[in-house]
Amino acid sequence: MQIRRARPVTQSRLVRSVPAALGLLAICGLSLAMPRSQEIRGQGPANAAPEVSKDRKEVLQAAVDMAHAKCFDSDPFPSAKKCQPCHEDHFREWSVSQHAYAQLSPVFNTFSNKLLKLTSGTNGDFCIRCHTPTGMAMCESLTMSQLDRHPTSREGITCVVCHRINQPWGKMSGRQALVPGDIHQAVFGPLDAAVLAEVFANPDRWGVTKTETQPDVRGRDIHREVVPFFQIITPGFCGGCHDVLGPDGFRLEDAFSEFKTSPAALCKKENCQDCHMGVVPGIPSGYATLPAARLGNLHTPPRKHTNHMIIGPDYSIIHPGLFPHNEYAIREEGTPENVPYAGLATMREWLTFDFEAGWGTFEFENKLPSNYQFPKAWQDQNKRYKAREIITYNINLLNEATDKRHQLLAYGYKLGDICVEQADCRGVRFKIQVSNGTDGHGVPTGFDAERVVYLQVTVCDSEGKVVFQSGDLDPNGDLRDDHSVYVHNGELPRDPFLFSLQSKFIASTIRGGEREQILAVPYSIDPLPYVRPLTLPFNVYGRPLLTRKQKQNIPAGASRWANYEIKPCQLTGRGPYTVTARFMAGMVPVNLVNAISDVGFDYGLSPRVIADRIVAGHLVVQERQTVLRIP
Repeated sequence: MQIRRARPVTQSRLVRSVPAALGLLAICGLSLAMPRSQEIRGQGPANAAPEVSKDRKEVLQAAVDMAHAKCFDSDPFPSAKKCQPCHEDHFREWSVSQHAYAQLSPVFNTFSNKLLKLTSGTNGDFCIRCHTPTGMAMCESLTMSQLDRHPTSREGITCVVCHRINQPWGKMSGRQALVPGDIHQAVFGPLDAAVLAEVFANPDRWGVTKTETQPDVRGRDIHREVVPFFQIITPGFCGGCHDVLGPDGFRLEDAFSEFKTSPAALCKKENCQDCHMGVVPGIPSGYATLPAARLGNLHTPPRKHTNHMIIGPDYSIIHPGLFPHNEYAIREEGTPENVPYAGLATMREWLTFDFEAGWGTFEFENKLPSNYQFPKAWQDQNKRYKAREIITYNINLLNEATDKRHQLLAYGYKLGDICVEQADCRGVRFKIQVSNGTDGHGVPTGFDAERVVYLQVTVCDSEGKVVFQSGDLDPNGDLRDDHSVYVHNGELPRDPFLFSLQSKFIASTIRGGEREQILAVPYSIDPLPYVRPLTLPFNVYGRPLLTRKQKQNIPAGASRWANYEIKPCQLTGRGPYTVTARFMAGMVPVNLVNAISDVGFDYGLSPRVIADRIVAGHLVVQERQTVLRIP
């Protein structure tokens, strides 16, 4: 079965009825009293509520807009955009990070929804609470579209997720309480409040006189206190989310566990931040020295700067108007266009901006036919030019992140030379050594059962004809392993020489055998599948009794050989032969997209589009080539 088209998300699931809308308003502290008939006709008092149409759709829209406006005005967890004016360097780095993408990812959200479907909802917020801690703290729906979430919720692992934690929670799989409060609330960081105290002591110089008790005084909205929190610079702080045990004891992610027993932790006394927040991604290369904040035209004294880009193996596949986060891009639903600093367009409007067609470029606009039809939101040419500026900035930032991702992966994945063991009339045998270049954890790590890392090997004769191939992709974009739809249907042969570092989920069957699974949810014979509490302790095995993960990654400092063989019948006799080996790294396998597609993807994306964008993001981490001369 090939990838099929899912139903796109075309409307908000935030409000389904007038009573639901009124209930939402009540939660936000608003009320929408239905006006008397004469007031509806414009005959009410001068100070009456704004006229509300009797049309049900307009009433609903008014309810949603008012609810959005109220919620955004009283943020218990401020958006990163409120931190950006003072912390512009940190914001820029974070805005394109995988932390910032965590909740916007359409693959993650559909994956989470699929697990809820397979477990009849009993999986709860287990997955999503790591991806949007603020959204779960605000009791948002588990399954709503990202187009309707609170701005801070969409930001995933945003500023307050790390800097509003005041206790060492430990390995809680994301179950951590955040300290709520507006922008004036204290933050928690690695250093004391000496610099902040200097700022408050000289309000005329720094222009900071505004506090939560003086909202009408001119000045800047900033946090009033910095509380030292040593835990934030330790590996244990990262381990709160980056070591994941499922509700049934299934070990999904091992990054922190691998690190604790690694040479980097035991011998070198390094931590996660040294490699992932330093000057060079993946290498403990020290930290930059920059001002922590800028207030107006003044910068605070330079100090240790931790890079918040925190590059990883994932990458964005959504519209560049939505990601990276850009303070000028998104205007929230219900916010008038003429409000200063509100953003250029709503998320739904950005989805209709055809940046690939060249909208907003001089080349496109100067040759624009008079009958060209734009969506209502983009009929203003000046607005299209502004949108193009935002798109260009975001694409450049995405390209910068891609370069750093390649730098990180090239350090972690080491490809040795091609060693030829035999090359004669009896055939060809050669091997390639693949090594882990890090000493901090395995490669890949984290959610390694969904990491696509493989060797792509091609052998061509002197005329360019391919005589051997391994690590090639099927038409869906999958490797030719047991999870390939084409291999399963017998349309393509299984790749017998495939070298892949993707771990596998293994589940025991009723009759005592085992089978690989794409999703970490065992098949259930119960008519109502649910997440079952364990009847026996899993401490001895470190996993449930009937499921396990077969790890394929390479431990820290270790290596593995990939072996290949070409039979005499495959050779054409037109030598010499060129062997090309590429070490490839992707995000997730396309078969995962196929497995979860029945619950639909956000942003109106189809499975085919998502699959193509995932494959387009595969990187050639390293490459080797040699020539075979057969006597």
